[in-house]
Amino acid sequence: MPEGEVSRLLTETELKSLESKIEGWLSSSLRENPLLAGFERDSDEPAGEFRWFIRVLGEEKDIFTLRFMLRQRMLHYETYVMPAPEENKELFLENLLYRNRKLVGAAFCIGEEDAIFITGAIPASTVDETELDRILGTLWVTVEQNFKSLLKIGFASKFDALNKEDK
Repeated sequence: MPEGEVSRLLTETELKSLESKIEGWLSSSLRENPLLAGFERDSDEPAGEFRWFIRVLGEEKDIFTLRFMLRQRMLHYETYVMPAPEENKELFLENLLYRNRKLVGAAFCIGEEDAIFITGAIPASTVDETELDRILGTLWVTVEQNFKSLLKIGFASKFDALNKEDK
């Protein structure tokens, strides 16, 4: 990739081409990938930005939604993981920081109302089917590998109560 390619603004034609590429990938993935439950465009997307909501089926977390936001320089992606922890907040946040060391191309972060998200971004000029597959896989695996253990830290007393009921 030529120097400066990552940071330059994409033309309207290039953005439209990437929009079509992402739409095509989503359509074929929906047919071929049993983890995808559906996708839709964001009806409130601002001018010059394209957004998609992608519903994904999980095992530890039954269903979650990925959000892709294509802008003139970057493809941003994120997924909501869970609400803010109700207890053990310091341990919970410390745990997130340790988990971030293992992630490539994404990171846990705190969002609106202190909820926990996983976010990332790649240069728009690097978007292709392989990268889109990698993003989907990274977000899916990260949610699946971390959801239950994070719940047990941030909502420990609820898990204790459930365990007592099961006995």
